[in-house]
Amino acid sequence: MQGAFVLTAASFVAKLLSAVYRVPYQNFAGDEGFYVYQQVYPIYGIAMTLALSGLPQFISKYVAEQQEPRDQRQALDELFPLISGFGLILWALCFFSAQPMANWMGDGNLAPLIRIVSFTFVIMPFLSITRGEFQGKLLMVPTAVSQVVEQIIRVGVIVIAAWSFRQFGWDVYHTGTVAMSGALVGGIAAVLVLWYYRRKVLGTSLTLKVPTLGENPLALGKRLALEGGLMTIYSGLLILFQLIDSFTVKKALVDFGLNEHGAKLAKGIYDRGQPLVQLGLVVALALSSSFLPVLTRHLINRDRGMFVKTSQIFLRLTCGIAAVASLGLALLLPYVNYALFKDYKGSGTLVLFVFAIFLMAMVQAYQSIAQSQNKYRSSLQAAGVGLFLKVVITGGMTKQFGTIGASLSTLLGLAAALFILHFACDQETRSYGSQRNFMGKLFICLIGMVVALLCYYGGISIIFGMVQKRSIALLAAIFGVLIGGSVFIILAIQLRLLTIREWLMLPFGSKLLRVNWKRR
Repeated sequence: MQGAFVLTAASFVAKLLSAVYRVPYQNFAGDEGFYVYQQVYPIYGIAMTLALSGLPQFISKYVAEQQEPRDQRQALDELFPLISGFGLILWALCFFSAQPMANWMGDGNLAPLIRIVSFTFVIMPFLSITRGEFQGKLLMVPTAVSQVVEQIIRVGVIVIAAWSFRQFGWDVYHTGTVAMSGALVGGIAAVLVLWYYRRKVLGTSLTLKVPTLGENPLALGKRLALEGGLMTIYSGLLILFQLIDSFTVKKALVDFGLNEHGAKLAKGIYDRGQPLVQLGLVVALALSSSFLPVLTRHLINRDRGMFVKTSQIFLRLTCGIAAVASLGLALLLPYVNYALFKDYKGSGTLVLFVFAIFLMAMVQAYQSIAQSQNKYRSSLQAAGVGLFLKVVITGGMTKQFGTIGASLSTLLGLAAALFILHFACDQETRSYGSQRNFMGKLFICLIGMVVALLCYYGGISIIFGMVQKRSIALLAAIFGVLIGGSVFIILAIQLRLLTIREWLMLPFGSKLLRVNWKRR
């Protein structure tokens, strides 16, 4: 649990940095510059998902299965050639196919960005193997520190590139290439941090030696692809959806009737939704990291009753938090959009897009429960159907409805994955919503929040009219969060939406209960 807390805290900081830097980048480079960066970002996102969560989780599990230090070292030696070979294949695919990939995205000028970001796949094996080794020995601090250092340096390079665009008159493609180089610089810094911890903690250093395959590389490769691949898919499911958007949305917007420049601007505006969803998911996904060790422990102890009960609590908390985050952000979206990005463009598209917070959080929750039980088939089916549906419908819906169609295609893909995961779960666990009329009470709490925020909107409109200052829009959004959140929490406590035990599992839950008790 302590290790999970360390990784969750580091993940929170990293995700916060990863979401926040997009605002100054868009402010400096504009919607076209933001479009250029976001078109190639999913490739980096996949590399870092492999290096940070998907592969290290599998490696740590594989290492932990070995009892002796010598066996653990041998396990790593067996994994390294498989992972390094995979990384080199991905690098070669991106580097040598950069121009065709850029043309497929509908913008040949993106090729230099694809080439520079391809080198993150070369660093990926060193990051994933070393992080997996530390985590397999229950040493979470090296992974956490390397993750935060990597993000700080990457974000620093990106912000400098965006500032240089304004200061020195760079074009959007040169700016994007320099910004993408931050991924490579940050990755190298993370390798150096991990090298330092290897010398300090383990008394060894990273050594380059000729990799050798183990006795049964095919069986190990199959397990790596199944377990590591599944963890990677779910850790980066939203990034894979973004990658599909990179290859379809801009071209479909041209078919929708926009010219080339207009399509780039519209895609850049549509991409504003990514940092908003990322921030909204931080809290909900932190729950996954905290509950997964608890669920696994109940399974090891063969305590079926506690496993089901904990799973139900996990789903209720995730459902409640994600529903409030999605609906609240959707209602406040116009103010948030103006405060962060200087205008109200695309607010309708973004209102729809932020409901991906709820769907993605629930998908991750169900997948965490399945992962704790070592159930992989339903999870693979759900991810496969969701991604297939996204691929099939995005182009057509965008041609028909513009960026609103692109948002709807993301929601439908995630909804399909959630539907499969929900009904693949055992009936007792998925009955979490009917216990103590949870869904009915949640609906009343959400309606109360909506009414309060609509009244708040009316008051703002009467006093300020159409808000035209970013500072006022920011204050309006902040006060809206406080008002909506307060109304929801008061109603949730009064209606006993959660049990006392469930409240105590939430950050500041005990203080909220204490304040309400005193008020009574």
